[in-house]
Amino acid sequence: MNESYKKLMKCFEQAEKKISFKPELALVLGSGLGDFCETLDIKETLEYAQIDGFPKSTVAGHKGRFVFGYCGETPIVCMQGRVHYYEGYSVSDVVLPTRLMKLMGAKTLFLTNAAGGINPAFKAGDFMLICDHILYNVPSPLIGENIEELGVRFPDMSEVYSKILRSAVEEAAAEEGVPLKSGVYIQTSGPNYETPAEIRAFGRMGADAVGMSTGVEAIAARHCGMKVCGISCISNLAAGISPEKLSHKEVQETADKAAPMFRKLVTKAIDNIHTLN
Repeated sequence: MNESYKKLMKCFEQAEKKISFKPELALVLGSGLGDFCETLDIKETLEYAQIDGFPKSTVAGHKGRFVFGYCGETPIVCMQGRVHYYEGYSVSDVVLPTRLMKLMGAKTLFLTNAAGGINPAFKAGDFMLICDHILYNVPSPLIGENIEELGVRFPDMSEVYSKILRSAVEEAAAEEGVPLKSGVYIQTSGPNYETPAEIRAFGRMGADAVGMSTGVEAIAARHCGMKVCGISCISNLAAGISPEKLSHKEVQETADKAAPMFRKLVTKAIDNIHTLN
């Protein structure tokens, strides 16, 4: 058996013994956005540390647990804190939580993150619907022996972020009066922020926002048949665009300020997605 799949199944077996809740949608919360879980009708929780072999989140502001409950009428599993490639994990470990939530029953993956704005029309506090992504200096999570139990060797990536789900998010934004941009997200390895020269290059490549997560998770989700959508909270303007030095504290502070609008948007979007099923 593939070693990555063996590890995944071991984690799933442990989670199954501890959790009875069956989610329909999986939500990953980015830096500063973890408080969304407090709005849920929580039924069960599972600390990452309770699953032997599961990667632990080490970043400030990432609590490191699964939260199971209802967002309105939708049964969801919420990942309160994610793991990143820059924390020293293999990319297969970074996407292990995504694959685990699929095995738990989730058919849709809703990704969120805090990102730096590259598009000059963006400002801190904006929300960007992800319409596509670019991986930069980050390996594909599908490198190595293919896990046939999850998906095919060469999966199509022409529509990573579902058009139908994107429409549902756009409708939610309109209904709730939340301004919503749209653009391409580029994932870098981190943990250092980008140089101004890199940001200029990324802009020429077609990227509108930059961050250190999301892309590999989206690829793994599509590989195993999940539908994907994603929102970036533009927490700061990227290097060379902003006159200020970048800091994680700024990212968290901006996300905290945007949290009320974020909760409105995501709650309504999940409700709209639920009606599609």
